[in-house]
Amino acid sequence: MITLEQFKKKQSDKCRLIGLDLGSKRIGVSICDEKQLIATPLKTINRNSLEDLINELKIIIDENDIKGIIIGNPLNMDGSSGSSAQSVKDTSQNLEKNINIPICLWDERLSTVGAFNLSSQLDINVSKREKKIDENAAAFILQGAIDFLNN
Repeated sequence: MITLEQFKKKQSDKCRLIGLDLGSKRIGVSICDEKQLIATPLKTINRNSLEDLINELKIIIDENDIKGIIIGNPLNMDGSSGSSAQSVKDTSQNLEKNINIPICLWDERLSTVGAFNLSSQLDINVSKREKKIDENAAAFILQGAIDFLNN
């Protein structure tokens, strides 16, 4: 797994990235524009098998000319790694073995809370908010990473 600084060195200024929020049941996917200015929710994938996830991601990567993946790392509030962070790390390493573009973990503390709060300000009803929470969290993660990359 590479750091965001190493990730930045491997990227050109003009390329699209995807962000992932790896949940135990669903995976939120977001995408950014070529200039890496705005992250947008893309879709939610139901988590079945690793093979299904890899195949789904390869399709997204090919269709959108994706050059890198940012994966939310669910650290504990004190910065330590818990069981969720270990699960994300394991999945990330498996993705890295099967997908040939740079993959980086990004601290996602409060991303789901942030995405939920943001969508509540947009006057979206609760059932729609919950349905889109994973892809919104992925966009929140990707936006944080691209903001960091741009500074």
